[in-house]
Amino acid sequence: MIREIVTYPTPPSVEYATDVRVFDEEIFSLIEDIKETIKANSLEALAAFQVGSYYNIVVVKKDDGSFLELINPRIISQSGKVTTIEKTAYFPELSAKVTRYEAIGLVYQDRDGAQHSLRADGDLSILLQRKIDYTFGSSFFNKLDKEEKKLFQKKLEYGSDIAISQSCPTVFKRDYIVKVINALLVVMAALLIGSLFTEKSTSGQLFNYQSYLFLASVGLNIIYIFYAQYEGKRFTSCTSCQIGNIIGTAAILLIKLSVVMLLSYFIM
Repeated sequence: MIREIVTYPTPPSVEYATDVRVFDEEIFSLIEDIKETIKANSLEALAAFQVGSYYNIVVVKKDDGSFLELINPRIISQSGKVTTIEKTAYFPELSAKVTRYEAIGLVYQDRDGAQHSLRADGDLSILLQRKIDYTFGSSFFNKLDKEEKKLFQKKLEYGSDIAISQSCPTVFKRDYIVKVINALLVVMAALLIGSLFTEKSTSGQLFNYQSYLFLASVGLNIIYIFYAQYEGKRFTSCTSCQIGNIIGTAAILLIKLSVVMLLSYFIM
């Protein structure tokens, strides 16, 4: 029977999986259900928790199509460290950068209760560690470092690996250019007001300063337009709204600069 796979945000049903003590038809039927669920969903492996069971069982699909049945698996040794990009059926469509042991040694039982040992490295080692996490009521989320965990929480919010890279942030680096231009506008306005209380010769000198500030501000406005377009290409999901925002911001800044400069020309 194909079973429904438990997915986030459904929490683990138990803190720790229960070891199998009685090897009977209930356990054998569960293992067969896990196999069918693996085949139906084109998966590499499943822990019993992932199909709603509290037993400590992991089933792995081998390259030849047969299955490795691990009852009561325990990791007894580990060596090396490796960082990989992992996916799991518990977090559909999402991936995370996880640091694991490069090689592990484990013990487990078969259907007859006989004890076996296994040494795994490479992809199999990573896969087994991920599935055994579930037997402790855990997932790879608990293995993430601080920064990766923050990133993955955003992925959970958007529900997609792609969404996190394409979603529009609330603050852009280009906003700092706008702040500099606005600061120059304030200085230009201050010079304009100051010219009302100075002699004509001094006003002429202030107008020269105004001209330099105006040219600098226009130059920054041009830089803003090009940099904003470059920055906007990184967030393709909101391209249309960004283009409108960029053009509108640049136009408003240019109008403000032109108004102050015209006033300065006639007054100074």
